[in-house]
Amino acid sequence: MRSQIQSSEPIATVFITDQLAGRQAAAPDFLREKVAIQDLAKVMSDHPDEVLQRLVKLGMEICEAHSAGISIFEPEPGQFRWHALAGELATFEGATTPRNFSPCGVCLDLAQPILMERPERAYDWIREAGITVPEVLLVPLTLKGADAIGTLWLVAAHVGHFNREHARFMSELAAFAGMALRMIQSEQRLSLAMQQQETLIREMSHRIKNLFSVANSMVRMTARNVETKEELAESLSGRLHALAEANALIRRSFGTNVAAVASFSDLVERILRPHERKPSVLDGPALVLGEQAANHLALIFHELATNAAKYGALSREGGCVTVSWRAEGDRVRIAWTENGTCEVAAPETIGFGTRLVEITIERIGGEIERDWRPDGLRVHIALPLRSLRS
Repeated sequence: MRSQIQSSEPIATVFITDQLAGRQAAAPDFLREKVAIQDLAKVMSDHPDEVLQRLVKLGMEICEAHSAGISIFEPEPGQFRWHALAGELATFEGATTPRNFSPCGVCLDLAQPILMERPERAYDWIREAGITVPEVLLVPLTLKGADAIGTLWLVAAHVGHFNREHARFMSELAAFAGMALRMIQSEQRLSLAMQQQETLIREMSHRIKNLFSVANSMVRMTARNVETKEELAESLSGRLHALAEANALIRRSFGTNVAAVASFSDLVERILRPHERKPSVLDGPALVLGEQAANHLALIFHELATNAAKYGALSREGGCVTVSWRAEGDRVRIAWTENGTCEVAAPETIGFGTRLVEITIERIGGEIERDWRPDGLRVHIALPLRSLRS
């Protein structure tokens, strides 16, 4: 990315990195540097979550700065967030600054230590925050073979404070801390993945228990309403297949919303497919179902499709079904319309499949109406929207 200093004269005015080489600097204190790195390594080993705080403290001590902090780059919003602040600017902990209009952004663009004098003259957001920065030294938090993940910055109480030795050693410490931060982030990602795996295992266990419960109830109810084992096998096979189709559609997404979901249109299309003589018409907005709702609706539409295939539109050449739905307030209204049949009449007795549909709809707080018309059956179902999310 092109550096801000190449296109902004005010920023170029506050950019004084070239002065580092000409300033008088004390001879390197390699013993002190060795002790500092050992200190940071110990913190990384024993308390990795305190690495940033320790890096800032060491930077302030070695460079005799009056404020310091870490700016971590957050790619998604395109900003830096301040962490581990110490000194006079500690009250700004957690503040955010723009990636492409900030001293930290220039430091990442150049991938090297930079020095600025009174940057509030060029960056209005610093000035508007009431911050005065006589001089600030910034070094990138880097890791070999990877992009910088942020910057370490130190603020001096007066102009002319920082020198090349400050920049050299803080770069070494920042590189070491960058490796530590990468390790911490990797550990956090691993921990999150393990938590998600554990949640998924619990969810699958819960889902399997629910399916066994539904299947057990279905076997008992079906057995009480059939006369032969062949009829039992046929009825159970169809209903279990409908449940299998519903669960094949259920998918899971990690994050803040971890509910299993399925698409209503996909569910109805799969249930109708084995019975169709020509494609059915599905018309309605995207509708997301929770796991239990998918199971309930699979049984409902399986029964409607089975009856249509035996007695209604799907039993004749040219017959088809239209399913439409729309949301109205806190309810969703579903219309099942059969077309291409000869005149049909309401049955004299109510079968188990019909009762199963009514019981299932009533259980989730809905209503159903049937209209036996000369050109085919029409069914109107109203369900609470909240019942579809469970």
